[in-house]
Amino acid sequence: MNIEVLEKETNVIIPENLVFGKVFTDHVFEMDYDASKGGWQKPVIKKFEKLNISPAAMVFHYGQAIFEGLKAYKQVDGRIALFRPEKNVERLNKSAARMSIPQVDPKLALEAILELVRIDQDWIPTKPGYSLYIRPFMIATEECFGVRPSDNYKFIILLSPVGPYYPEGFKPVPIMVTDKYVRAVRKGTGEAKAAGNYAAGLIAQAEAKKEGYTQVLWLDAVEQKYIEEVGAMNIFIQFKDEVATPMLSGSILPGVTRMSVLQLLKDWNYNVTERLISIQEVVESYKNGNLLEIFGTGTAAVISSVSKLKYNNNILQFSDEQAGELGIKLYEELTGIQYGKIEDKHGWMTYID
Repeated sequence: MNIEVLEKETNVIIPENLVFGKVFTDHVFEMDYDASKGGWQKPVIKKFEKLNISPAAMVFHYGQAIFEGLKAYKQVDGRIALFRPEKNVERLNKSAARMSIPQVDPKLALEAILELVRIDQDWIPTKPGYSLYIRPFMIATEECFGVRPSDNYKFIILLSPVGPYYPEGFKPVPIMVTDKYVRAVRKGTGEAKAAGNYAAGLIAQAEAKKEGYTQVLWLDAVEQKYIEEVGAMNIFIQFKDEVATPMLSGSILPGVTRMSVLQLLKDWNYNVTERLISIQEVVESYKNGNLLEIFGTGTAAVISSVSKLKYNNNILQFSDEQAGELGIKLYEELTGIQYGKIEDKHGWMTYID
């Protein structure tokens, strides 16, 4: 299928102080799925506008909604590059399969992302640490009350210029472990980037913020014993002789940044493991001096060092001001690759012609 471009005119107005996810570019990609017509139909890039969607659309009632998040960067030599976009497309289709949403042709999805960025490239901020956030998503649109997969869907891609996650510099953040709620269970939807997974975590996140913590670290839903992931990040624990991250058990999102960090750590000859990590092991390792650093990985922040971790009456205190040494090293390496300051030895960047 060829992508039809209905609109190319741009009117770029980027605010001085960008708030994440509040400003959008001039254009969107949109494609509809109709089972009665044989599948995905009429991919187009058109002017950004509000959706005209029925209140009976099945997404509102049965929750078939998935999304992705990636970024485009203006590199130091002026080229425009995306970080491993094919991995986001791959994960989008895995999420679609889990949520009974029709998968999209990976080549078409990647082409749509690149063409949309190409058209709206003037929206990519040039300030250090700024980028263009890319949000592909799919929703069920059939008008029907009935608990079954929809016969109609929309696949849409939005773009949003964003500032650095840490506007005042790379600062560590406080995180709270919760055993009051669970987010996802193995063999459930936790490994899919489904909208409902994020809704499930909002109440715990709100309670954590009241106590002065930025995000929540979830425990496994069955035993409430093993750490899993933070609301918007995968988690890594640096012990004295090992850097460990929770194994992909079926309830953890397989992060693209996580995958990249694992590769970098192996390149640097760290002892890297993906395994079950109990919260008790984390607490005891901190108490006996065997725990050096905790950090998260994700598209928005890239690397997020943890300043302190609270679990019940245990407070694991690190620096409130200084990010961890390994976290800083990984952050500088990844952002260096993304902005073209460091050689891309793994071929992770995809460039806009």
